[in-house]
Amino acid sequence: MAATKKTIAIITGSVRAVRVGPAVAALVKEIIGPSAAAGAGVELVDVDIASFKLPIYDELVLPGMVPEHASLSHAHSLAWSAEMKRHAAYVLVTAEYNYGLPGGTKNAIDYLSHEIKGKPIGIVSYGVLGGASSSEQAAKILGVPLKMQVAPTRPQLAFASPEGAPPDTHAAAGGVLGDASREAWTKDHGEAIKKMFAEITASLALTEAPAA
Repeated sequence: MAATKKTIAIITGSVRAVRVGPAVAALVKEIIGPSAAAGAGVELVDVDIASFKLPIYDELVLPGMVPEHASLSHAHSLAWSAEMKRHAAYVLVTAEYNYGLPGGTKNAIDYLSHEIKGKPIGIVSYGVLGGASSSEQAAKILGVPLKMQVAPTRPQLAFASPEGAPPDTHAAAGGVLGDASREAWTKDHGEAIKKMFAEITASLALTEAPAA
């Protein structure tokens, strides 16, 4: 029987009712491409935080206490935990709200501990200015307490402002990724996204290498 292919989750971090996050995550997945995934021996899987409808901190136990000293009790917590645990690595696609990591994204991360600890992860941020603050905060949260292997390359995607047309932030506010941003990101950040993915898979291979 063939071994099960390892998966890398492409995580849509935005949970707003009207959001452009799914389109950005889809573009990141498209740029990485199935051939790169196949070459690395992995499968890319879409994971949307919003679909789990995680409330704010309604578990009675600390995530760090699970599973050794306690267990989760709510169905939404168990579903989110199980989904994240099954992946070997991750790409977090996150917006930037008011110069920070979105609250829904932070809340989802705070539900986790052992499921993702020490695993490789890449961070792609987007926003009016590219989301540098959100990216920095995510890298610190994931890299310090959770000891994840954060890919050094962290693409930051700023919405385009095409000459003679409204900036793509207007379209994004309606949940649409403008063509100008899509084209600019593919052209100007495509190689960085591919490099980030290569860093993730290299970390994954190193982690799984047998001890000498």
